[in-house]
Amino acid sequence: MSKLLHVSASPRGESSDSRALAGAFLDAHRRAHPEVAVEELDLFDGKLPAFGHLAAQAKMAVWGGGQPSAEQQGEWDAARAVFDRFAAADAYLFSVPMWNAGVPYALKQWIDIISQPGWLFSFTPDAGYSGLIRGKKAAVIYTSGVYQPGAPLPYGADFHAAFFNDWLRYAGFTDVAEIRWQPTVLTATRDTDKTAARQRAAEAGSRF
Repeated sequence: MSKLLHVSASPRGESSDSRALAGAFLDAHRRAHPEVAVEELDLFDGKLPAFGHLAAQAKMAVWGGGQPSAEQQGEWDAARAVFDRFAAADAYLFSVPMWNAGVPYALKQWIDIISQPGWLFSFTPDAGYSGLIRGKKAAVIYTSGVYQPGAPLPYGADFHAAFFNDWLRYAGFTDVAEIRWQPTVLTATRDTDKTAARQRAAEAGSRF
């Protein structure tokens, strides 16, 4: 059985716009593909390990062609468990709200945990970085409450989709679908726009 991993980067539960769109996507996907197992990963459930001094030292040891020390190994193993859960999926749905023009800190923490040499990427001086997550597809839901593409700069800038799309490329994804719902406070049709966004999410889920 193939597996779809939904990575949720919002702590707002049922109040979350990104989770609501993800729900529409997943409901449609389950109807279209009942053979696919869907797993939920809530990045705000408090279970992400810290990536502190020992883990960073372990990373640099591996980067240099060595092995983590006995003191570092436990934190390196904890990071590896997070990566293995990610890598075990065949396809991915990411629901990503905008926070302060960027991504929520828990998503950045998760990215920093799993983005390790030999796991997510390889590197050579001649070719640079090469993503190791190959042959898998991803869908991303981007939401924001104020920023909207084309809005004046006082309504925000996009270090949100720009950052996350670049990380997907860096990881090796080449098949990526985007669903956006980004109404600004200038938009008077929020409810209508949300209904249309849910429909787009459902259509994307059916096709995915």
